Amino acid sequence: MLPVCTVVVYLVSPSMENQRDLFEHGEIELKGQFLLGSNYTFLVEVAYQGEVLPAVYKPMRGEQPLWDFPEASLAGREVAAYLVSEALGFGFVPFTVLREGPFGPGSLQQFIKYDPNYQYFSFQPEDRQRLRPVALFDLLVNNADRKGSHLLVQEGTRRLYVIDHGLCFHEEEKLRTVIWDFAGEPVPDEIIAALVDLRTKLACNPDLPAALGGILNPGELAALGSRLEALVANPVYPQPPEDRRAYPFPPV
Repeated sequence: MLPVCTVVVYLVSPSMENQRDLFEHGEIELKGQFLLGSNYTFLVEVAYQGEVLPAVYKPMRGEQPLWDFPEASLAGREVAAYLVSEALGFGFVPFTVLREGPFGPGSLQQFIKYDPNYQYFSFQPEDRQRLRPVALFDLLVNNADRKGSHLLVQEGTRRLYVIDHGLCFHEEEKLRTVIWDFAGEPVPDEIIAALVDLRTKLACNPDLPAALGGILNPGELAALGSRLEALVANPVYPQPPEDRRAYPFPPV
């Protein structure tokens, strides 16, 4: 059994320019296992050409079967969430790739150093107000599991990051989130502009739909487009649904 992850030694900044090469081609060394959660998740170090970064590795073979999501698909959904976040210009999903690892293929994601005691339920009001793009993002990707602990404020930079997107992009409406702070409010103009820009990229840039199409099935990709069109046409944060569970369990 690998040790529980408690301490990480940071050898270089995660903002280095060759991060993609490092994550796609670097050697992965296991350092520990995160014991919270139902799926196997590991802390690793990735080394390439003298650079080393901590990362989170989620192997497909460690995913618990779910009745409503295809088997061994959660790691790919982590990557799809990163691609959508980047295409929107939000940049709050840590850098994520899908690649071979010590326990087979899985997602490999930049590790963010943060205070685990500071999350949604302990956020100061000013950090709660920063969550409007996250709430919109979760609507778009149909996040079925936005817990409070999935919202991180990076130590030092105060940059907001969001993690754990394995339960996203389902065709059926499944939004379950703790972020209902903005229900009934209009979506800010700058976020609407990001949605319109994403629509253009999906229509005019073949690389993005091709990348998403390699992860999501045709029905899921079509549902993403439908949600996007609906949000552009009616840019209002919805109220929690009354006909199904609107919050994840547990909420933290």
